[in-house]
Amino acid sequence: MGLADASGPRDTQALLSATQAMELRRRDYHMERPLLNQEHLEELGRWGSAPRTRQWRTWLQCSHARARALLLQHLPVLVWLPRYPVRDWLLGDLLSGMSVAIMQLPQGLAYAFLAGLPPVFGLYSSFYPVFVYFLFGTSRHISVGTFAVMSVMVGSVTESLAPQTLNDSPINETTRDADPVQVASTLSVLVGLFQVGLGLIHFGFLVTYLSEPLVRGYTTAAAVQVFVSQLKYVFGLHLSSHSGPLSLIYTVLEVCRKLPQSKVGTVVTAAVAGVVLVVVKLLNDKLQRQLPMPIPGELLMLIGATGISYGIGLRDGSEVDVVGNISAGLVPPVAPNTQLFSKLVGSAFTIAVVGFAIAISLGKIFALRHGYRVDSNQELVALGLSNLIGGIFQCFPVSCSMSRSLVQESTGGNSQVAGAISSLFILLIIVKLGELFRDLPKAVLAAIVIVNLKGMLRQLSDVCSLWKANRADLLIWLVTFAATILLNMDLGLMVAVVFSLLLVVVRTQMPHYSILGQVPDTDIYRDVTEYSEAKEVPGVKVFRSSATVYFANADFYSDALKQRCGVDVDFLISQKKKLLKKREQLKLKQLQKEEKLQKQAASSKGTSVSINVNTSLEDMRSNNVEDCKVMQVGPGDKMEDATANGQEDSKAPDGSTLKALGLPQPDFHSLILDLGALSFVDTVCLKSLKNIFHDFREIEVEVYMAACHSPVVSQLEAGHFFDASITKKHLFASVHDAVTFALQHPRPVPDSPVSVTRL
Repeated sequence: MGLADASGPRDTQALLSATQAMELRRRDYHMERPLLNQEHLEELGRWGSAPRTRQWRTWLQCSHARARALLLQHLPVLVWLPRYPVRDWLLGDLLSGMSVAIMQLPQGLAYAFLAGLPPVFGLYSSFYPVFVYFLFGTSRHISVGTFAVMSVMVGSVTESLAPQTLNDSPINETTRDADPVQVASTLSVLVGLFQVGLGLIHFGFLVTYLSEPLVRGYTTAAAVQVFVSQLKYVFGLHLSSHSGPLSLIYTVLEVCRKLPQSKVGTVVTAAVAGVVLVVVKLLNDKLQRQLPMPIPGELLMLIGATGISYGIGLRDGSEVDVVGNISAGLVPPVAPNTQLFSKLVGSAFTIAVVGFAIAISLGKIFALRHGYRVDSNQELVALGLSNLIGGIFQCFPVSCSMSRSLVQESTGGNSQVAGAISSLFILLIIVKLGELFRDLPKAVLAAIVIVNLKGMLRQLSDVCSLWKANRADLLIWLVTFAATILLNMDLGLMVAVVFSLLLVVVRTQMPHYSILGQVPDTDIYRDVTEYSEAKEVPGVKVFRSSATVYFANADFYSDALKQRCGVDVDFLISQKKKLLKKREQLKLKQLQKEEKLQKQAASSKGTSVSINVNTSLEDMRSNNVEDCKVMQVGPGDKMEDATANGQEDSKAPDGSTLKALGLPQPDFHSLILDLGALSFVDTVCLKSLKNIFHDFREIEVEVYMAACHSPVVSQLEAGHFFDASITKKHLFASVHDAVTFALQHPRPVPDSPVSVTRL
């Protein structure tokens, strides 16, 4: 204890000495190294090695994260493929991909004829776009590839442009096919550019302007176009090329005129193939639950018809036309012909919109059925890249097929892997087996196309269902169908979209107007013509429109309001003005008469009397001017009026009221406008509402507004709707609040004694 006590003071002194030495060193350091100001800090941040490295590292990390997020967003395969459940999904996708490929092969060959191209280009269009969609698409069940509607739209373009580039050159199969292929591939590139561009700027909502009746009417008309285009292969006829409006009518007339020239062998081949395909499809529908996969009727027909054609030598001078040479192997990429862009831009945009509309509608149906989400903008990018890259490899524009998509789903397809498997199977056929189908009769391909139109032609029954459900949608369907049949595919779509939008405008011009009544003992107000228990509130009219009020229906709104209120407002206002004007004229005549009498009396009495007369006349004129001013005061206010005998002014009831003028008075003192349906207001709506306030105040009725949404109130404020005469005291959160206030204040509110000037 003693040793510890003895050593304590020395340790404390040593500790204090060390602390003082550290403080001195710290002071010396700050004296030698002063604090850095802002300029020194900025310079160090700009030129110092450590801060600059840190900034670059942070920027690179942010850029890397942003690029990674962008890559995962636009390349979905990197997201779902690492988490792909191989054990659960691979077998189903393998079976589904083989089933789709079996359908893809004959349809690719057949739809190439629809596009006016050699069959091998249908196989190319069944490979490249499908594999690209596997990388970029978000729908697990749609089957991208050749589609009848897209093919016939491409065919109309190739028929209208390709003959212009041939210039009557000698008949050479390679030369004959070169220009249509170039037109179709350039069209595909342009379609892809449109779709990718619209997808990147998030214009996927554009397809919402294509309603379901419009799309169904359009695809039905396209199916009719496809059917007519295959008649020349069914009957073995050689028809001239028709394009533009009424081309379908001209083609049908030419087919009817040349029917006696039909080839019997071709007709029999097409009829047998069609019957067999229909029977196989009926069996597939009936045995759907028993069969693990549908019977590949189209593939069996393809193999059987090719074998029979090769066996009997149809290729050697027979009356049955065959496909001909199919080159084996892939073709190198070819740059598009940019000189054709100006001629193809309109058709390319139409095809881009139609193709995306079909794909996204089917994709959303399957996504809703299986519980996942489809990104419309990414689908637009994926479909655009499929067409863009496919066009570089001489493919024509593609979309998704309804029949193949249903097969892909029903045979156990779970993801985009099924599409990749089908595309690899098509690649095998292109490289090794394609040339085996050179003896395939064209009539068989025509039969495959026509039989596959069954689903779209069944949409003709929409006429009956829409007649019962919605006549406006039926009108859109019929106009779309007729415009697409009579005009071309692109013009028909434009007419259909414009008509459907105009129909929306017309329907907003004729909404349902109603007078509301209160359900007893509640704050609920309903149409008195539809609800027997709803009764009008005595002295109060509540008016509602089922649509927003804007420039196209503002006049209809005002007219319907005056009609439903049961008062001829315009007549009362005009009669009131006439009576007031007549009263003013009578007063002026009386003044002139009295002035004349006063002058006669003054002439006999002398100068002093005339001075008094002039003074009294001036007083009467000033009183008359004051009377005219008071007549302009709002209804319900008091005004001063000179007595008939010329005595001093005294208070009297307002002579400008309807009752004083002998005009009928409305049976209500307040009008409430239920504006709950308004989603926006424009300048025309603002003027219309102000005129309603003015007109009804002229007939001694106060106007209130109820149930306005906050954005609408903000727009009213921005449009300077509220002023000294129309204040926010006229605005209520609900109809019931407005009714309660109107019953408690049957006369105009004190803030609005002056009438509004009519606009």
